[in-house]
Amino acid sequence: MALIVQKFGGTSVGSAERIAQVAEKIKGFKAQGHDLVIVVSAMSGETNRLIGLARDICADPDQREMDVILSTGEQVTIGLLAMKLKSIGIPAISYTGAQVRIETDSSFGKARIQHIDEAKLRAELDAGKVVIVAGFQGVDGQGNITTLGRGGSDTTGVALAAALKADECQIYTDVDGVYTTDPRVVESARRLEKVTFEEMLEMASLGSKVLQIRAVEFAGKYNVPLRVLHSFKEGPGTLITLEEDLSMEQPVISGIAFNRDEAKLTIRGVPDTPGVAYKILGPVSAANIEIDMIVQNVSKDQTTDFTFTVNRNDQRRTEEILRKVATDIGAREVAGDSAIAKVSIVGVGMRSHAGVASKMFEALSRHGINILMISTSEIKISVVIDEKYLELAVRTLHSAFELDAPEQDSDHI
Repeated sequence: MALIVQKFGGTSVGSAERIAQVAEKIKGFKAQGHDLVIVVSAMSGETNRLIGLARDICADPDQREMDVILSTGEQVTIGLLAMKLKSIGIPAISYTGAQVRIETDSSFGKARIQHIDEAKLRAELDAGKVVIVAGFQGVDGQGNITTLGRGGSDTTGVALAAALKADECQIYTDVDGVYTTDPRVVESARRLEKVTFEEMLEMASLGSKVLQIRAVEFAGKYNVPLRVLHSFKEGPGTLITLEEDLSMEQPVISGIAFNRDEAKLTIRGVPDTPGVAYKILGPVSAANIEIDMIVQNVSKDQTTDFTFTVNRNDQRRTEEILRKVATDIGAREVAGDSAIAKVSIVGVGMRSHAGVASKMFEALSRHGINILMISTSEIKISVVIDEKYLELAVRTLHSAFELDAPEQDSDHI
């Protein structure tokens, strides 16, 4: 008998019919003798509806009150699922984040979990009940309701699994696992049987939407085995684990991630003096704008060009900041470009294989794809290219690193 934490996303509980399907799935696991803690999101579309209501009332809603409103979406789902389970003979009880006592800091809208009191959950499990917990939410030290940010239900699931020392945390979603890349771009993409926390963290940060980054970080920190599964299709899914696959067939590259939500900013004619990078990036960081890739050109005539990327939604604000910075430091001009995309190859196998970067660059050049920026780490290489070449680049690299699925067996590496 295992203790399993299962998390179901918004599409999985998006209607009464789907909640009933989830209940039947839970009934099957309970029949096998497992102890179950279930974490659910708000029904699909509900969070956006609540945000819309708040903005109809106030153009700039108070964040504390926004958290009060948004937390109700998950509260509806836990109640409905508990009712359905009871109606089919499965003892169940629902809890909000505050009732469990998922304690967070007071950063409304993006709170971080600090402690979970698991005593109440253990008592209910010992009584034979399925415990259903609202994802995405907690409570701070003053008793205020807090939310964990978009995708926070994944983090709730992993955090509960860590606190309870669960045997596995299963994330149910609308895909049947983690793929080598998005199957909508590359039809021959393969489902990975296993991937390391390191690789998953890189893929999540680089554009893969399967799991929330914070959830992967949490799972890696506390070594919680994660499994991504399809809500309504049977299959083994993808296991995310601390251990690397040491088999001889382990590929050098595990996956290709991409992100269209990038913008490139360049400040030209920057005086090449000590501290100038801070003078440029300091004000951007102070505005809570996350900076990704950075390139500084070789100095010429005591001036240089400084380029970096941000999320496309932050482009306008960043340009405004840079124009003021340019005036203050005596730079020549500021230019922005949103018609770019980032493509990344990820794999722990890169540590023990030389020539990965040159193979990537050669494959792209063969198809006339120009590289605008490059960033590397131990297990990933990212390039910024013109957005119009994004899908061609992904398909090219997927083929170059032999990630395409075998025709007869697309489910195995």
